[in-house]
Amino acid sequence: MGLANWLTTLRILLIPVFVTLLVYRRAGWAVLVFCAASLTDLLDGYIARTRGRQTRLGAFLDPVADKLLLTSAFITLTYLKVIPFWIAAVVVSRDLMLSVGVLVIHVAGGTVHPTPSWLGKASTLFQMATVLSAMLAFYFKMLISLPKGVAWVAAFFTVASGLQYLVQGLKQLNPPADDPLVAGSPRIRHDQLR
Repeated sequence: MGLANWLTTLRILLIPVFVTLLVYRRAGWAVLVFCAASLTDLLDGYIARTRGRQTRLGAFLDPVADKLLLTSAFITLTYLKVIPFWIAAVVVSRDLMLSVGVLVIHVAGGTVHPTPSWLGKASTLFQMATVLSAMLAFYFKMLISLPKGVAWVAAFFTVASGLQYLVQGLKQLNPPADDPLVAGSPRIRHDQLR
């Protein structure tokens, strides 16, 4: 397991630390841990690309780590009334839709090859920005007017990427009759899932 995968694993391990700090009202430490976890997201992808160390494990773990971190953050911050329920509902609903889509493709005999799309990357970036700006505004009274605008941008990219994956998933489940994958193989390829 290379450095990139260790960084992704560290991001997963930081999730319970982050949630615990939030619940016990250690806002400063929670912000630092969230920033550290977000930084590992940037570093693991950069290291994997520049060193040519992209692996199937990393391709699977990275989006899972992102989803776990962000879902935990949105649910916890909604519970603590730091962010509004609607943005958490948008983020969690999109991730549930993706999970159900992967399950359907798997049950249909297909395979999933997760590679990020630019919409997925933008969605992740603005979701992280929403969490960070909401914590700064609520706990430290900094950038008070920023979270609402960032949340709307995050919602836009989250819905857009969800629709993109839905269209791609439907194409995988109902490929055109002249598709060479249909003629000789029941395999369904799903190329983007983040």
